[in-house]
Amino acid sequence: MEVELVKRAGVPFEAIPAAGLHGVGLRALPGNTIRLLRGYRSARDVLDRFQPDALFFTGGYVAVPMALAGRKIPALLFVPDIEPGLALKVLTHFADKIAVSSEESLAFFPARSDLSVTGYPTRPELKPISREEARAKFGISGELPVLMVFGGSSGARSINRALLTILPDLLGEMHIIHVSGRLDWEQIAGERERLTSKLGARASLADRYQVFPYLHEEMGTALSAADLVVSRAGASSLGELPLFGLPAVLVPYPYAWRYQMVNAEYLAQRGAAVIIADQDLPKRLAAVVKGLMNDREKLEGMRRAMSALARPEAASAIAGLLTGLASKVGQKRK
Repeated sequence: MEVELVKRAGVPFEAIPAAGLHGVGLRALPGNTIRLLRGYRSARDVLDRFQPDALFFTGGYVAVPMALAGRKIPALLFVPDIEPGLALKVLTHFADKIAVSSEESLAFFPARSDLSVTGYPTRPELKPISREEARAKFGISGELPVLMVFGGSSGARSINRALLTILPDLLGEMHIIHVSGRLDWEQIAGERERLTSKLGARASLADRYQVFPYLHEEMGTALSAADLVVSRAGASSLGELPLFGLPAVLVPYPYAWRYQMVNAEYLAQRGAAVIIADQDLPKRLAAVVKGLMNDREKLEGMRRAMSALARPEAASAIAGLLTGLASKVGQKRK
């Protein structure tokens, strides 16, 4: 997915081999180690051709070969989640500066003095517009609230399936914009085609359900149109949801160690979100969504709390750190 997004933005892309070592079985360990060594050689080739003035890392094991190959080049590490993962902790040893999304992350780097709280960067085209304009673009009229359901670029299967089971119940009270991801798109599209017949006498309610595999330029419009979002709690939720002041029902991905749960708790503790455990989705999703949609005072309080966390200048702040490092090109690490 990252390849498509980078190329769509017009940025040259080159892949290097890499594989994780933490948490993999003994059988996979030798092969993954070999891939990392290949990645190191590939990274050296890329650096020789590109001759960068600075390196920018956001984590993941794919960054480790590049960090090793470019260890004499000024580097900025950005920590997108509240809590850094293992690869990010390794990368701190190669970083001249570290940027974090929130003050909560500072506690994970007690020995570093080169830390900057920048916020989570959002792309320029992701801009809030008026609710009326956004809803008009999706053909939504009337006073009913709008729920957005989003599981990331690939999708969140448990969220998608839980939503499908409660669609008839929810559509009687709200419009739904569902960004399903590509993983389940064929199933979701098929369910949308069958929805009219499933609703029977209430067939007209099917028009309140709009589903897309993914949204690019239209994502900001969808977020602006919504009163509430149901989503995972990836790092982007720390930047995009506050930018739009959008209250959230967060469902942390249960297999991402604890990173998403920490992100979700950060937003929930500030009154901007509520959390549903992945395994509780089938029995809780409908009640939580309907309860929030019917409590406009609580929803408005969540919106204010989410807006208070926005850092719209995050991308500019990170760019400033990068250009500052690039000006030191040629200096060697002590």
